[in-house]
Amino acid sequence: MTVPIVAFFNNKGGVGKTSLVFHTAWMLGELGHRVLAVDLDPQANLTVAFLPEETLVDLWETENGNVRTVHQAVKPLLEVGDIAPPELYSIQDNISLLPGDLGLAGFEDALAQAWPDCLRDKELYRPFRITTAFWQIAQHAANAVSAEIILFDVGPNLGAINRAALVSSDDVVVPLAGDLFSIQGLRNLGPSLQAWRKGWTKRLENDARPTSFELPSGVMKPVGYVVQQPQVRLDRPAKAYTRWMDEIPAEYRVRGLSLAAPASSVETDPECLAMFKHFRSLVPLAQEARRPVFLLRPAEGAVGSHATAVKMAYRDFETFTNELLNRVLP
Repeated sequence: MTVPIVAFFNNKGGVGKTSLVFHTAWMLGELGHRVLAVDLDPQANLTVAFLPEETLVDLWETENGNVRTVHQAVKPLLEVGDIAPPELYSIQDNISLLPGDLGLAGFEDALAQAWPDCLRDKELYRPFRITTAFWQIAQHAANAVSAEIILFDVGPNLGAINRAALVSSDDVVVPLAGDLFSIQGLRNLGPSLQAWRKGWTKRLENDARPTSFELPSGVMKPVGYVVQQPQVRLDRPAKAYTRWMDEIPAEYRVRGLSLAAPASSVETDPECLAMFKHFRSLVPLAQEARRPVFLLRPAEGAVGSHATAVKMAYRDFETFTNELLNRVLP
Protein backbone atom coordinates (compact mmCIF):
# COMPACT_ATOMS: atom_id res chain seq x y z
CA MET A 1 0.00 0.00 0.00
CA THR A 2 1.32 3.43 -0.92
CA VAL A 3 1.57 6.17 1.71
CA PRO A 4 0.10 9.60 0.87
CA ILE A 5 2.65 12.35 0.24
CA VAL A 6 1.98 15.99 1.04
CA ALA A 7 4.36 18.57 -0.43
CA PHE A 8 4.67 22.05 1.06
CA PHE A 9 5.52 24.23 -1.90
CA ASN A 10 5.80 27.83 -3.01
CA ASN A 11 8.41 29.11 -5.43
CA LYS A 12 8.68 32.21 -3.23
CA GLY A 13 11.07 31.79 -0.32
CA GLY A 14 10.71 33.31 3.15
CA VAL A 15 7.09 32.26 3.69
CA GLY A 16 7.77 29.91 6.62
CA LYS A 17 7.58 26.74 4.52
CA THR A 18 10.27 24.73 6.31
CA SER A 19 9.05 25.86 9.72
CA LEU A 20 5.54 24.76 8.76
CA VAL A 21 6.74 21.28 7.74
CA PHE A 22 8.75 21.00 10.96
CA HIS A 23 5.82 21.99 13.16
CA THR A 24 3.32 19.86 11.23
CA ALA A 25 5.51 16.80 11.64
CA TRP A 26 5.74 17.37 15.39
CA MET A 27 1.98 17.92 15.73
CA LEU A 28 1.22 14.78 13.73
CA GLY A 29 3.41 12.91 16.19
CA GLU A 30 1.61 14.57 19.10
CA LEU A 31 -1.73 13.42 17.69
CA GLY A 32 -0.51 9.83 17.49
CA HIS A 33 0.19 9.63 13.75
CA ARG A 34 3.39 8.12 12.43
CA VAL A 35 5.00 10.56 10.00
CA LEU A 36 8.04 10.62 7.73
CA ALA A 37 9.55 14.04 6.93
CA VAL A 38 11.68 14.13 3.77
CA ASP A 39 14.05 17.04 3.12
CA LEU A 40 14.17 17.63 -0.65
CA ASP A 41 15.53 21.16 -0.46
CA PRO A 42 19.27 21.15 -1.28
CA GLN A 43 19.69 23.87 1.36
CA ALA A 44 18.67 21.20 3.92
CA ASN A 45 17.08 23.66 6.36
CA LEU A 46 14.59 21.07 7.60
CA THR A 47 17.45 18.73 8.44
CA VAL A 48 19.22 21.52 10.32
CA ALA A 49 16.01 22.21 12.28
CA PHE A 50 15.74 18.59 13.41
CA LEU A 51 19.34 17.54 14.02
CA PRO A 52 22.13 18.96 16.23
CA GLU A 53 25.36 20.21 14.69
CA GLU A 54 27.45 17.26 15.82
CA THR A 55 25.03 14.91 14.04
CA LEU A 56 25.19 17.05 10.89
CA VAL A 57 28.98 16.84 10.87
CA ASP A 58 28.81 13.06 11.01
CA LEU A 59 26.01 13.00 8.45
CA TRP A 60 27.62 15.21 5.82
CA GLU A 61 31.36 14.93 6.39
CA THR A 62 31.92 11.30 7.31
CA GLU A 63 32.44 8.90 4.40
CA ASN A 64 31.63 5.48 5.81
CA GLY A 65 29.46 4.00 3.09
CA ASN A 66 26.20 4.52 4.97
CA VAL A 67 23.16 5.81 3.09
CA ARG A 68 21.66 8.45 5.36
CA THR A 69 20.51 11.31 3.10
CA VAL A 70 18.31 11.67 0.04
CA HIS A 71 21.35 12.47 -2.07
CA GLN A 72 23.24 9.40 -0.90
CA ALA A 73 20.19 7.29 -1.80
CA VAL A 74 19.89 8.61 -5.38
CA LYS A 75 23.62 9.00 -6.08
CA PRO A 76 24.02 5.44 -7.50
CA LEU A 77 21.62 6.43 -10.29
CA LEU A 78 24.24 8.88 -11.53
CA GLU A 79 26.59 5.97 -12.16
CA VAL A 80 25.52 2.41 -12.99
CA GLY A 81 23.65 1.51 -9.82
CA ASP A 82 20.09 1.73 -8.57
CA ILE A 83 18.37 3.48 -5.67
CA ALA A 84 19.98 2.68 -2.31
CA PRO A 85 17.55 2.27 0.62
CA PRO A 86 18.39 4.97 3.17
CA GLU A 87 18.72 4.82 6.91
CA LEU A 88 16.33 7.13 8.79
CA TYR A 89 16.72 9.30 11.86
CA SER A 90 14.18 8.73 14.60
CA ILE A 91 13.26 12.13 16.04
CA GLN A 92 10.81 10.60 18.50
CA ASP A 93 8.51 7.57 18.55
CA ASN A 94 6.18 8.79 15.79
CA ILE A 95 8.52 11.03 13.75
CA SER A 96 11.19 9.87 11.32
CA LEU A 97 13.43 12.04 9.14
CA LEU A 98 15.07 11.35 5.80
CA PRO A 99 17.75 14.09 5.81
CA GLY A 100 18.79 16.24 2.90
CA ASP A 101 22.16 17.69 1.98
CA LEU A 102 23.68 20.19 -0.41
CA GLY A 103 24.86 17.41 -2.68
CA LEU A 104 21.29 16.87 -3.86
CA ALA A 105 21.74 19.84 -6.22
CA GLY A 106 23.99 17.56 -8.30
CA PHE A 107 20.96 15.37 -9.12
CA GLU A 108 19.21 18.23 -10.94
CA ASP A 109 20.84 17.62 -14.32
CA ALA A 110 19.96 13.92 -14.28
CA LEU A 111 16.33 14.75 -13.51
CA ALA A 112 16.24 17.37 -16.27
CA GLN A 113 17.54 14.85 -18.81
CA ALA A 114 15.30 11.99 -17.66
CA TRP A 115 12.09 14.01 -18.07
CA PRO A 116 12.09 14.15 -21.91
CA ASP A 117 13.65 10.69 -22.09
CA CYS A 118 10.48 9.26 -20.52
CA LEU A 119 8.73 9.97 -23.83
CA ARG A 120 10.98 7.68 -25.88
CA ASP A 121 9.61 4.40 -27.19
CA LYS A 122 12.17 1.99 -25.73
CA GLU A 123 14.68 1.48 -22.89
CA LEU A 124 12.69 3.59 -20.42
CA TYR A 125 13.60 1.81 -17.18
CA ARG A 126 16.32 4.27 -16.24
CA PRO A 127 14.54 7.54 -17.19
CA PHE A 128 11.46 6.54 -15.19
CA ARG A 129 13.60 5.25 -12.32
CA ILE A 130 15.41 8.59 -12.07
CA THR A 131 12.26 10.68 -12.45
CA THR A 132 10.44 8.77 -9.71
CA ALA A 133 13.45 8.22 -7.42
CA PHE A 134 12.09 10.50 -4.68
CA TRP A 135 8.78 8.66 -4.67
CA GLN A 136 10.46 5.24 -4.61
CA ILE A 137 12.73 6.24 -1.73
CA ALA A 138 9.96 7.88 0.28
CA GLN A 139 7.59 4.94 -0.08
CA HIS A 140 10.28 2.42 0.90
CA ALA A 141 11.27 4.52 3.91
CA ALA A 142 7.68 5.14 5.01
CA ASN A 143 6.84 1.46 4.91
CA ALA A 144 10.00 0.68 6.89
CA VAL A 145 8.74 2.81 9.80
CA SER A 146 4.99 2.20 9.26
CA ALA A 147 4.39 5.89 8.53
CA GLU A 148 0.82 6.95 7.75
CA ILE A 149 1.79 10.13 5.95
CA ILE A 150 4.87 11.61 4.26
CA LEU A 151 5.74 15.32 4.30
CA PHE A 152 8.00 16.79 1.58
CA ASP A 153 9.91 20.00 2.17
CA VAL A 154 11.10 21.43 -1.15
CA GLY A 155 13.06 24.49 -2.23
CA PRO A 156 11.54 27.75 -3.53
CA ASN A 157 12.03 27.24 -7.27
CA LEU A 158 10.51 25.62 -10.34
CA GLY A 159 13.48 23.41 -11.25
CA ALA A 160 13.75 19.71 -12.07
CA ILE A 161 14.19 18.63 -8.43
CA ASN A 162 10.92 20.25 -7.44
CA ARG A 163 9.15 18.91 -10.51
CA ALA A 164 10.18 15.38 -9.52
CA ALA A 165 9.11 16.05 -5.92
CA LEU A 166 5.70 17.34 -6.99
CA VAL A 167 5.18 14.49 -9.46
CA SER A 168 5.70 12.23 -6.44
CA SER A 169 3.11 14.09 -4.35
CA ASP A 170 -0.57 13.39 -3.86
CA ASP A 171 -1.40 16.72 -2.22
CA VAL A 172 0.13 20.20 -2.12
CA VAL A 173 -0.06 22.78 0.67
CA VAL A 174 0.89 26.31 -0.35
CA PRO A 175 2.51 28.46 2.37
CA LEU A 176 2.01 32.20 1.79
CA ALA A 177 2.77 35.56 3.35
CA GLY A 178 0.78 38.75 2.96
CA ASP A 179 3.10 40.41 0.45
CA LEU A 180 3.54 41.06 -3.26
CA PHE A 181 6.19 38.38 -3.66
CA SER A 182 3.88 35.63 -2.37
CA ILE A 183 1.23 36.71 -4.84
CA GLN A 184 3.77 36.57 -7.66
CA GLY A 185 4.93 33.15 -6.49
CA LEU A 186 1.34 31.93 -6.47
CA ARG A 187 0.86 33.18 -10.03
CA ASN A 188 3.83 31.09 -11.15
CA LEU A 189 3.03 28.05 -9.05
CA GLY A 190 -0.45 27.23 -10.36
CA PRO A 191 0.47 27.06 -14.07
CA SER A 192 3.59 25.05 -13.22
CA LEU A 193 1.59 22.44 -11.31
CA GLN A 194 -0.85 22.17 -14.19
CA ALA A 195 1.96 21.75 -16.73
CA TRP A 196 3.77 19.14 -14.61
CA ARG A 197 0.55 17.21 -14.01
CA LYS A 198 -0.27 17.20 -17.71
CA GLY A 199 3.31 16.24 -18.63
CA TRP A 200 3.38 13.33 -16.19
CA THR A 201 0.01 12.03 -17.41
CA LYS A 202 1.40 12.00 -20.95
CA ARG A 203 4.38 9.96 -19.76
CA LEU A 204 2.17 7.49 -17.90
CA GLU A 205 0.26 6.96 -21.15
CA ASN A 206 3.48 5.90 -22.90
CA ASP A 207 3.00 2.22 -23.71
CA ALA A 208 6.75 1.68 -23.37
CA ARG A 209 6.85 2.78 -19.72
CA PRO A 210 8.36 0.19 -17.34
CA THR A 211 6.04 -2.18 -15.50
CA SER A 212 8.65 -3.74 -13.21
CA PHE A 213 8.13 -1.09 -10.51
CA GLU A 214 5.22 1.06 -9.39
CA LEU A 215 4.89 4.67 -10.52
CA PRO A 216 3.29 7.63 -8.74
CA SER A 217 0.01 8.98 -10.07
CA GLY A 218 1.24 12.57 -10.09
CA VAL A 219 -2.05 13.99 -8.78
CA MET A 220 -0.39 16.86 -6.87
CA LYS A 221 -3.81 18.18 -5.80
CA PRO A 222 -3.78 21.61 -4.11
CA VAL A 223 -5.54 21.10 -0.77
CA GLY A 224 -5.28 24.64 0.58
CA TYR A 225 -2.95 27.42 1.60
CA VAL A 226 -1.50 28.64 4.89
CA VAL A 227 -0.82 32.28 5.64
CA GLN A 228 2.01 33.37 7.92
CA GLN A 229 1.21 36.80 9.34
CA PRO A 230 4.28 39.01 9.65
CA GLN A 231 2.75 40.81 12.61
CA VAL A 232 -0.61 40.98 14.29
CA ARG A 233 -2.74 43.86 15.53
CA LEU A 234 -5.98 42.94 17.29
CA ASP A 235 -5.70 39.44 15.81
CA ARG A 236 -5.75 40.80 12.24
CA PRO A 237 -2.99 41.42 9.70
CA ALA A 238 -1.24 44.79 9.87
CA LYS A 239 -2.70 47.44 7.57
CA ALA A 240 0.34 47.48 5.28
CA TYR A 241 -0.35 43.87 4.26
CA THR A 242 -4.15 44.10 3.89
CA ARG A 243 -4.01 44.73 0.15
CA TRP A 244 -2.04 41.57 -0.57
CA MET A 245 -4.01 39.49 1.91
CA ASP A 246 -7.20 40.50 0.10
CA GLU A 247 -5.82 39.20 -3.19
CA ILE A 248 -4.86 35.74 -1.94
CA PRO A 249 -8.27 33.94 -2.18
CA ALA A 250 -8.87 34.98 -5.79
CA GLU A 251 -5.30 34.28 -6.91
CA TYR A 252 -5.31 30.85 -5.28
CA ARG A 253 -8.61 29.87 -6.87
CA VAL A 254 -7.77 31.18 -10.34
CA ARG A 255 -4.10 30.18 -10.51
CA GLY A 256 -4.07 27.08 -8.34
CA LEU A 257 -7.50 25.54 -8.90
CA SER A 258 -8.52 27.06 -12.26
CA LEU A 259 -11.83 28.14 -10.76
CA ALA A 260 -13.73 31.40 -10.69
CA ALA A 261 -12.50 33.90 -8.11
CA PRO A 262 -14.49 33.85 -4.84
CA ALA A 263 -15.97 36.87 -3.15
CA SER A 264 -14.39 36.10 0.22
CA SER A 265 -11.57 37.16 2.50
CA VAL A 266 -8.72 35.00 3.74
CA GLU A 267 -10.50 34.66 7.09
CA THR A 268 -13.61 33.14 5.48
CA ASP A 269 -12.03 31.30 2.54
CA PRO A 270 -12.50 27.52 2.87
CA GLU A 271 -9.25 27.03 0.94
CA CYS A 272 -7.33 28.74 3.77
CA LEU A 273 -6.15 25.96 6.07
CA ALA A 274 -4.75 28.30 8.70
CA MET A 275 -3.52 31.80 9.50
CA PHE A 276 -0.55 31.63 11.85
CA LYS A 277 0.62 34.52 13.95
CA HIS A 278 4.31 35.32 14.01
CA PHE A 279 5.59 33.89 17.28
CA ARG A 280 8.48 36.35 17.41
CA SER A 281 10.42 35.80 20.66
CA LEU A 282 9.40 32.12 20.83
CA VAL A 283 11.20 31.36 17.56
CA PRO A 284 14.81 31.65 18.82
CA LEU A 285 13.89 29.64 21.93
CA ALA A 286 12.43 26.88 19.76
CA GLN A 287 15.40 26.91 17.37
CA GLU A 288 17.88 26.54 20.22
CA ALA A 289 15.87 23.66 21.71
CA ARG A 290 15.18 22.12 18.26
CA ARG A 291 11.57 21.79 19.30
CA PRO A 292 8.35 23.30 17.93
CA VAL A 293 7.14 26.48 19.61
CA PHE A 294 4.06 24.68 20.91
CA LEU A 295 6.16 22.17 22.92
CA LEU A 296 8.54 24.61 24.58
CA ARG A 297 8.95 23.95 28.30
CA PRO A 298 9.61 26.32 31.21
CA ALA A 299 13.25 25.16 31.34
CA GLU A 300 13.56 26.35 27.72
CA GLY A 301 12.15 29.80 28.44
CA ALA A 302 8.41 29.21 28.13
CA VAL A 303 7.37 31.13 31.23
CA GLY A 304 4.93 33.96 31.84
CA SER A 305 3.53 35.40 28.61
CA HIS A 306 5.66 32.95 26.67
CA ALA A 307 3.83 30.04 28.33
CA THR A 308 0.51 31.52 27.24
CA ALA A 309 1.80 31.91 23.69
CA VAL A 310 2.95 28.28 23.69
CA LYS A 311 -0.57 27.14 24.59
CA MET A 312 -2.07 29.29 21.84
CA ALA A 313 0.41 27.91 19.33
CA TYR A 314 -0.49 24.35 20.32
CA ARG A 315 -4.16 25.09 19.76
CA ASP A 316 -3.53 26.69 16.36
CA PHE A 317 -1.28 23.91 15.05
CA GLU A 318 -3.57 21.21 16.36
CA THR A 319 -6.52 22.77 14.52
CA PHE A 320 -4.50 23.12 11.32
CA THR A 321 -3.10 19.58 11.43
CA ASN A 322 -6.49 18.01 12.02
CA GLU A 323 -7.91 19.96 9.08
CA LEU A 324 -5.00 18.85 6.91
CA LEU A 325 -5.57 15.23 7.89
CA ASN A 326 -9.25 15.52 6.99
CA ARG A 327 -8.26 16.63 3.49
CA VAL A 328 -5.41 14.25 2.68
CA LEU A 329 -6.04 10.94 4.46
CA PRO A 330 -8.66 8.58 3.02
